[in-house]
Amino acid sequence: MRRILSLALFLFLAAGLNAQNDSTIKKEILDTKFKPRSGDHFLLQLGYTSWDGKPDTIKTKGFPRTVNVYLMMDFPFKTNPKWSAAIGAGIAADNMFFDKMSVGIKDNTPTLQFTNLKDTNYFKKYKLATTYLEAPVELRFSSNPNDSKRSVKAALGLKVGMLLSAHVKGKELVTRGGSTINDYKMKEHSKAFFNKNRLSATARLGYSSFSLFGSYAITPLIKEGLGPQIRPITVGLTLSGL
Repeated sequence: MRRILSLALFLFLAAGLNAQNDSTIKKEILDTKFKPRSGDHFLLQLGYTSWDGKPDTIKTKGFPRTVNVYLMMDFPFKTNPKWSAAIGAGIAADNMFFDKMSVGIKDNTPTLQFTNLKDTNYFKKYKLATTYLEAPVELRFSSNPNDSKRSVKAALGLKVGMLLSAHVKGKELVTRGGSTINDYKMKEHSKAFFNKNRLSATARLGYSSFSLFGSYAITPLIKEGLGPQIRPITVGLTLSGL
């Protein structure tokens, strides 16, 4: 973990120094007072999530989704306002849906059990939801920094997260044949099997207030030795404003 953070910090510093020492920057740009950013302080992200490293025995379905909300501060480089660094904080929520399975987050077992229920009763709708408090850091590029509504934008970054909650939720208990037994909701909470912290690599590319984003969890979802080493991958759309 320390090596990854050190390497990431080195790359950020190297990119920043390269942007500031670009020999093509004209003297009049250096002497011009740059106007504050008018956008990209508020980020809303909606994405599709998959699990890298998921064994074939874990059956998922539906639209596994992620919703992220961040507030960020943007700090343009004085030597080249097209480049900036941004830091912030926000909430990230992931939802993974399962097909005729249960996830034993409260079971008294040495490892996290993903149990196939196709031959017995199961919940028609069943998901695992995790919520993180996250602190993203981005190195940003804007082709037109004085007008964010008419600008091509790109960003590379990292985000560090702290697990706030993890729960499974089931709805409508049915028989193996699909007949309803009881239309009720079940919810169980436990963070015991999950890593308390998450480090993810991020990227964004877009125009104006819309951009495509991707993220990859460098740290696994489940603690080492307590289950499969799953790393969430998310792609989706970012809406930025303010």
